[in-house]
Amino acid sequence: MALSPEIAGGAGKQVDSDLRHAAVMALGELGRSHDYRDRADAGHGLAGFAEMQTALGPLLGLVLDPDDTFVTRRTAEALLRRKDRVGLTVVASALAVADSHHSEWIHTAIVDVFSVFSDDRDHAIQLCEEMSRGADERVALGARQLQEILAEIDPVLRPA
Repeated sequence: MALSPEIAGGAGKQVDSDLRHAAVMALGELGRSHDYRDRADAGHGLAGFAEMQTALGPLLGLVLDPDDTFVTRRTAEALLRRKDRVGLTVVASALAVADSHHSEWIHTAIVDVFSVFSDDRDHAIQLCEEMSRGADERVALGARQLQEILAEIDPVLRPA
C-alpha cells in the first residue's frame, strides 16, 4: 500500500522506492534458502519487481536454480505472466545458457502462459523479434529461441 504524500510527510515516492528496495532485498534473501519452496516463492515474488536492477541477478539465478526445476518453472512462469519486455528478457537470458533440463521446464512455462490468447502470444513474438536484434548477444540468442517456441504454440482463443 502506497502512502499518500500527506501521510508520508511529502515523501511518498521515496517511501515507495525504499519499500520496493527492501522487498527485493528480502525476496533475494529468501531466494537463497535451502528449501525449494522458499526459492520458488521468492522467484514468484521477485518477478513483480523485475524492472528493478537489483532484482535481475536473483531472478536469473532462480530461473536457472541448480537444485530444483520447480523453482525454474515457477519463476519463469511468473516472469512470463508479466507479458512485457522485462520479463521476456530475463527468461530469454536464462534460456540462452540453460541446460536441456532447465530448457524443458522453461519451455513448459512458455506454453502454459502463452497457449490461451493469441494476442498475448503475438505480442510476445513481436517483442522477441525486437530483442533478437539487440546488442546483448545472450539476450538476442535467447530471444530467438523463445520466439521459435512461441511460434509453435497454437493458442486456444483468437480475436473474433
